Amino acid sequence: MANKVTAMIIIRMILGMLLKGVSQRRIAGELQLSRNTVSQYAARIQAADSNLTRLQKLSDADLAALIYPAADEVQPSPKQDARRADFVSRIPYFIRELKRTGVTRHLLWEEYRKTHSDGYGYTQFCWLLGEHRKPVELSMHLEHRPAESMMIDFAGDKMSYVDRDTGEVISCPVLVCILPYSGYTYACVLANASIPQMIAALNACLRFFGGVPRSLKTDNMKQIVSRSCRYEPVFTEVFSQWSVHYNISLVAARVARPKDKAHVENGVKLTYQRIYAPLRDQTFFSIEELGAAMALQLEQHNSRLFQKRTFSRRDCFVSEEQPVLQPLPDWPFALKHRVTAKVQKNYHITLGEDWHHYSVPSQYVGKTVTAVYDVQIVEIYLGHERIATHQRGNKKHGYTTVKEHMPEGHRHYFEQRGWDADYFLKQAGIVGAATLQYMQGMLKGRHFTEQTFNACRGLLRLGNEYDPARLEAACGRALQGSVFTYKTIASILAAGLDKEPLKGTQGDLFRPPTHDNLRGPQAYE
Repeated sequence: MANKVTAMIIIRMILGMLLKGVSQRRIAGELQLSRNTVSQYAARIQAADSNLTRLQKLSDADLAALIYPAADEVQPSPKQDARRADFVSRIPYFIRELKRTGVTRHLLWEEYRKTHSDGYGYTQFCWLLGEHRKPVELSMHLEHRPAESMMIDFAGDKMSYVDRDTGEVISCPVLVCILPYSGYTYACVLANASIPQMIAALNACLRFFGGVPRSLKTDNMKQIVSRSCRYEPVFTEVFSQWSVHYNISLVAARVARPKDKAHVENGVKLTYQRIYAPLRDQTFFSIEELGAAMALQLEQHNSRLFQKRTFSRRDCFVSEEQPVLQPLPDWPFALKHRVTAKVQKNYHITLGEDWHHYSVPSQYVGKTVTAVYDVQIVEIYLGHERIATHQRGNKKHGYTTVKEHMPEGHRHYFEQRGWDADYFLKQAGIVGAATLQYMQGMLKGRHFTEQTFNACRGLLRLGNEYDPARLEAACGRALQGSVFTYKTIASILAAGLDKEPLKGTQGDLFRPPTHDNLRGPQAYE
């Protein structure tokens, strides 16, 4: 630019944009100038006068005299020398402060101008600081702050293994995750690129790092981003839940802008060089075998020294980044399912997956609620309010009931009637030992004992309907099995099976009758 003079109209356009606070990058793009040209003219404008409005009012001749000084006027004035020297003395402080969380160049500039009202403008401040930061960055400092972000991407090429049974070559996607500050990398092979597989892989990634960075940046992969937008992308519900569980922000790169996540793009390239290439001639026969081989190569990659440096990615990660990662939660994120259900008259909802019933407070009967559940916990919400939480029940058609969810009338109903477990055991003991033992089995049939009282009443009534002796015999026969229900005893009595002699073992009870179609051991001699 030293031998070229830019037209004054361009100078005034640069001046006007600087006055509006437009960045130098954008100015260069709109005026189709190189960024270096814009930065040099911006520096000359700021050096001429920090009051840009005053410069706008100058004539072309006066403005040109400031922008293109005569050769004998190129040397800065003593005042400019003093200002520059003061700024240079503060640069180590600026660089040190920029490493602290939340500190930006604009904040430092505002603090600088409070004590130096005649100091450099923001653009010149950033340009001078950038010029002096270059030698610092060449030693140990990296642009990203420790634990600030994690970037992820799928490698374009897949890895594969051979199915031993069929000989089929199974291709598998590879997910690459990187911490930009240290370059510490995690790479793993997935059975497929589905959401459950990605959730499991990212859970394993955070365990590998031993902590959680503050944000996760990805391209617009459909597993994470449901609607891409440069300013307000919409993330899938599953990964929104995942981000809340780990207290990590989700960030989407701009569409078709790979430089937004340049570190992971470079990480994928290094994965090809240091994992794919060394394993290219090996054959694997399971995804576990392939994953173990990748882990060994990954360990070597992270422990390898940077070129022309005395430390590795692992060294930088352990010393500077791992200590400031957020702690992992007590348990990994579990993929949850969400269904809507109507609260039935018995103040329970039913999960159709296993037909298990869960109670909610009785005042919500008839309401439509949302059940969010995984393999361990069932949470029931009315709108955004959680109204019940249960351990996941495994018994099909079983009931999980909290006593406090029952209406007050139901809670006191059994107490008013004098019914409790001791009452029913005492009445069964009057009938006989077999009836008492069978009654104990019925009372243990449900987690909430009160739910068995009606069945217990029905059992005792059978003694009045038939005869206490027959009830005792029916219970003795039913004890040979493992099911304790009212219907079992009622069926035995209705069929008169209680009158038949009881054999000694369960095998005798179910021995088939002898007939010509049965072959004995002699048929195989």
